Amino acid sequence: MKALIISADKFEDSEVLVPYYRLQEAGIEVVVASMRREVIKGLHGYAVAVDRTLAEVDPDEYAILVLPGGKAPAAVREEDKALEIARSFVDGGKPVAAICHGPQILISAGLLRGRRATCYRSMADELIAAGANYEDREVVVDGNLVTSRQPADFPAFLRETMKLLGTVACRLTSNNGSGCW
Repeated sequence: MKALIISADKFEDSEVLVPYYRLQEAGIEVVVASMRREVIKGLHGYAVAVDRTLAEVDPDEYAILVLPGGKAPAAVREEDKALEIARSFVDGGKPVAAICHGPQILISAGLLRGRRATCYRSMADELIAAGANYEDREVVVDGNLVTSRQPADFPAFLRETMKLLGTVACRLTSNNGSGCW
């Protein structure tokens, strides 16, 4: 099973690194994609190697999409390929986990109208303007979508993300769902 994280320079460091290592801890291969295949740097100085460019990403190869926040989503949302990838995950019923400003990518992809979601408080008005039903909670789950506000919400965000991923793993390994948790 593989996870895809899409980000760019000026990401919120912990919002890339904590999900990255939590997914790896669960035995999931994690791939980081960005506009260019080079190291991206976080707001607090951490560097993360990019494994694939957005153009090289085939969404069918991944079980989950993670959209971290910081200032990176403002650049990522300008990339048509990033929006296409997000639409593929949502339309395919695959889990999408977005935290902080990560939902900006979903907004630009037109994926939040009528959906329950949360985000960093400074972009709540943008979420509402996009037609989302905004909830100021540590985590909001709406079908295959998990959203959270900020790093302080990691325990709830990652708990719910891993639950959704477990459901995907169950579907992949069991024809009828029997024996799944």
